[in-house]
Amino acid sequence: MNAVPKQTLEQPLMPKSGTPLKKYSSLFFIVLSLVGVIYSVMIGSAALAVFSLLFLCLFLGLPIAISLGLASFAVIYFFTTDPLPDLAGKVFSGLDNFPLMAIPFFVLAGNIFTTGGVAKRLINLANAYIGHLPGGLSIAAIMSCALFAAISGSSPATVAAIGGIMIPAMVKFGYPKSYGVGSIATAGSLGILIPPSVPMIVYCVTVEQSVGRMFLAGIVPGIFLAGLLAFVSFYVAKKNKYPLSPKATFSEKMKAFRESIWSLSLPILVIGGIYSGLFTPTESAAVACFFGLIVGFFIHRDLRIKDIPGILIESTKTTAMLFFIIAMAMVFAHILTLERIPHELVSVIKDMNMGPIAFLLIVNLILFIAGQFMEPTAIITILAPILFPVAMALGIDPIHFGIIIIVNMEIGMITPPVGLNLYVASGISKMSLVDVTKATGPWLLATVVALAIVTFVPQLSLWLPNFLYGLQ
Repeated sequence: MNAVPKQTLEQPLMPKSGTPLKKYSSLFFIVLSLVGVIYSVMIGSAALAVFSLLFLCLFLGLPIAISLGLASFAVIYFFTTDPLPDLAGKVFSGLDNFPLMAIPFFVLAGNIFTTGGVAKRLINLANAYIGHLPGGLSIAAIMSCALFAAISGSSPATVAAIGGIMIPAMVKFGYPKSYGVGSIATAGSLGILIPPSVPMIVYCVTVEQSVGRMFLAGIVPGIFLAGLLAFVSFYVAKKNKYPLSPKATFSEKMKAFRESIWSLSLPILVIGGIYSGLFTPTESAAVACFFGLIVGFFIHRDLRIKDIPGILIESTKTTAMLFFIIAMAMVFAHILTLERIPHELVSVIKDMNMGPIAFLLIVNLILFIAGQFMEPTAIITILAPILFPVAMALGIDPIHFGIIIIVNMEIGMITPPVGLNLYVASGISKMSLVDVTKATGPWLLATVVALAIVTFVPQLSLWLPNFLYGLQ
C-alpha cells in the first residue's frame, strides 16, 4: 500500500541546486553521457545509445519516466526497423496485467488508513509494551514504523506519520534530537520490505514471479531488520544512559491494544487471505480498501466524507505516475531484448566463471549506487530485466533475489543525495540534511549488516514461503 508522495516517483537523478562540487560532477556526467551518445552513433550500437541517452536525460534533471521514454523511442526510431506505432500495443499489453491492478488499490488503501489516527494508536501500543526499556521511546517508534509500514506500505509516509509524533516526544523526554531522527528515518524504510509492498508487486510483474510468495518472503527479513534497528537503539541508549520511561500498567496495555486492534488486523487480513486462498493478491488489495473505509467511517470514526475526494485525487496521481514509469520501462525492456543484452551479460558472467556469491556482491554494489539516485520502482523496472536472467543462470532463487533488491532499495531511501526519507525527516525535525544523514549512521550500518545476512542466508527470506507454499 504505497501511498507515496508524487515527488518520489518523478525524482530527477541529481538535485537542481547544490554546492559547486555537485554542479561540476553533474556537468562531468552530462558530458560523459553525451560522448557516449556520439560514440554509439559512430559505431552503430543501439545498446550503448539507449544507456547513454538514458543517463544524459537523468543527469539533465528530467523525470525518470520521461528519460526512459525519450531514450527508448529515440533508439527504436534511429537504430531499429520497428515501427513506432507498434510500441503503443506493446505498452498496452504490458500494462494489461492482472497483478498490476493491485497497485492502485493498495495505494488507495494506504491513503485511507494514513488519513486517520492509525499512527497515534500504533505508537501508544508500542510505547505501552516496550517504552520502559532503555531507549524505549526509540524502540517503540521503530516498532510503530514496522506496524505502520504493514498498513501504509510507504516509507516517506511512515517517517512523516511516526516521526511527526515521536520526535518531539523524544526530545521533550530528554533524548537528543539526532537519536530520534536517525532511528525513525531508517525504520521508515521498512515500508517497502514489510508487505504489502508496491515495489514487490512491480518486481514480480517485471520478472513474472508469484506476488504471494514475495509478500511472505518479506515478513521474516522485515521483522529481523526491525529487531536489529531496535537493538541499536537499545545499545546507544544504554551506552549514553538516556532516561527511562515509566512502565505502563496492565490496564494501560490492554487499552492500547484494544484501540489498535483494527489497525493491526489489516495486514493479517491481507496476508492471511492470500495464503488461505480466499483471494488473490489483487483481490486482497480491493478488500483492504473496503476494510479501510469500514474501519475509518464506522469504527475509528476519524474518516470523513470530505476527506474522500482528496484521498482519491492523491491515489490517482500516485498510480498514474507509477504506471507511467512502468509503461516506459517496458519499452526500455523491449530494447534490451532486441539487443540481447541480458543474454550477452549471462555469457560474459559464465565466461568469467563467476559464482553466485561474487555476482550478488556486484549486484549489491550496483543497487547501492543506483539507490542513491533513483527511486525503487525505476530501479526495479530498469535493472531487474538485466540482472534477473544472470541470477537464474547462476541458480539463485528468484524470490530471494527479489528480497535482496528490496533491501537495497531500503538503503537507497536513507542515503543522499536523493534518499527521500532523509528529506522527510529533515522537514519534520528542522535539522539540516547533512545532520540527518549523520544521525542515521548507526542504524544505516545495521541495515547494511541485515543486507549482508539476507544476501548470504537465503533461508531467512525463503523459509516462510517454502513452508506455506512448498518448495518452488
